[in-house]
Amino acid sequence: MMYSKLGLKVGVEIHQQLDTKHKLFCRCPTKPGKDEKEFHRYLRLKRSEIGEEDKAAREEVERSRKFIYKYCDTTCLVEADEEPPAEVNVEALKIAVQIAKMLNMELVDEVHVMRKIVIDGSNTTGFQRTALIAFDGYIEVDERKIGIATLCLEEEACRKIEDGEGYAVYSLDRLGIPLVEISTKPEIDSPQLAKKVAAKIGMILRSTGKVKRGIGTIRQDINVSIADGARVEIKGVQELEILDKVVENEVVRQLKLLEIRNELLKRSAHVFDDIFDVTDVFSNSKSQIVKGKIVKAILLKGFGGIVGKEIQPKRRLGTEFADIAKNFGLKGIIHTDELPAYGISDEEVKKLKELLKAEENDAIVIAAGSSERVDRALRRIIERAKYCLKGVPEETRKANEDGTTSYLRPLPGAARMYPETDVPPVTLEGLEVEIPELIEDRAKRYSKDLPFDLAWEVADSPYWNLYEEYSKLLQPTVVAKVLYSIPAQLKREGIDVSQLGEEQFRKVLNAIYDGRIAKEGAEEALKILAKDPRAEISFVAVNVDEIIEKIVESKKDLIAEKGEAAFKPLMGLVMKEVRGKVDGKIVAEKLLSAIRKVINK
Repeated sequence: MMYSKLGLKVGVEIHQQLDTKHKLFCRCPTKPGKDEKEFHRYLRLKRSEIGEEDKAAREEVERSRKFIYKYCDTTCLVEADEEPPAEVNVEALKIAVQIAKMLNMELVDEVHVMRKIVIDGSNTTGFQRTALIAFDGYIEVDERKIGIATLCLEEEACRKIEDGEGYAVYSLDRLGIPLVEISTKPEIDSPQLAKKVAAKIGMILRSTGKVKRGIGTIRQDINVSIADGARVEIKGVQELEILDKVVENEVVRQLKLLEIRNELLKRSAHVFDDIFDVTDVFSNSKSQIVKGKIVKAILLKGFGGIVGKEIQPKRRLGTEFADIAKNFGLKGIIHTDELPAYGISDEEVKKLKELLKAEENDAIVIAAGSSERVDRALRRIIERAKYCLKGVPEETRKANEDGTTSYLRPLPGAARMYPETDVPPVTLEGLEVEIPELIEDRAKRYSKDLPFDLAWEVADSPYWNLYEEYSKLLQPTVVAKVLYSIPAQLKREGIDVSQLGEEQFRKVLNAIYDGRIAKEGAEEALKILAKDPRAEISFVAVNVDEIIEKIVESKKDLIAEKGEAAFKPLMGLVMKEVRGKVDGKIVAEKLLSAIRKVINK
């Protein structure tokens, strides 16, 4: 696509957990806990200071969900919202300032904590505490300056365990972990650049050595718009590898919605506000989707063939309607573009169209479930269908694993923010931090002794400090293999390497340095330590001369036939006996000498 002609604008938001000892507003540890007991809440909407309601929060209220919270041995009354928060964690504040300086940002004079309304259950309070730390920075990517709009210090949300009809279950162990939210300016104009910007910010964050690593510790949100479309926020892009694909698919979706708008306007399409009870039509239905349930329907004039139109790979306009229904606790929706199907007969479809007086060019959407939830879902779908006549709605969407997105809620507005009264302001005056070496610069240093790809992996490893230490004592390639290459290979072979850490790597590197194992023995040593991290790995010495003598003696005929060409097969036999116990270079020298003695006799 010619993204410049489409007027593509992308902004990236990075949410990164900080590796602090304590949470942001209490002294609980920032590590997973064991669930012990539970309590439940119903969250309600709060108006802003000027009396406005946030539309995203309003929709959450209408979903009428019960939230079940499991608290554990790493949480306290602050997470349960039964005790006021403590002052801002100074360790987290220092890390945030350090990151801000690495992003060339201007620091605020005084940090004020705000409350951001979030009533999807992810916070027991019904809001998230957030504080602006810095603004107006930049990074350089592909010789371009990309503006960094803001950096905020926030508390992490709860960890969702289960999502059911009318309820959601959360664990409190993640709630309150400090994180930074970094937002770029909407200056990114291609999917590929968006991916590169996110990668650069991630690299800068890891360069501090003070952020958590692993699945779920960093999330990318992206804001996407095109000239005739609208700003859409896409939440939770977990894998950096699909970020560009998510942007591409969102551009496609907005273009398809604009095509749908134009077609509907040509047809003089119309959406009625009426919701029809059509339960009697399906009273004897064989379909398990509608059988024994309240079934209601809406009529979309001129939408025939449109509801079934694909707008993203394997996702249709009807899928968008189904996302809304699911958010209101239903299984989804059915529409006439796909009927007869799901056990619904031709006769039932005919009766349905007759009851609603639907014409050939019309579409009908039906939903089944409790009367109240069906009404709420269909009212929201009516709103969404009406917007099809305008174009692309501003909304918040969820990133799917395949690079497509699903509807989450309307786009939040400014009405969701108001001051936090329990946490006092904090001044940044006199708060000094050091600027660490960037991973990319460290990798350049390491590439003098290592291939660049390996140098980057080692520089980006949590154990780069061990490389710095041991590459002065051992060959850099040997140290790099112990710290990265061999563990990566063992993991590919299905071996659990999660037990390997600094202590185990030191054991292996010290054993090589002391001569207790050869460098070829590192793989076997790491295998042993992966199974038992406390195991001893000094290997019993072997008499390599004796082993070579026996093998050469038994293969005299081969040597007589091939001469020095017998070296390769014989080397394999010897290494099978001594691998990991003797340096391969020494073995090769001794074996070649023994072969030549046989040849010269």
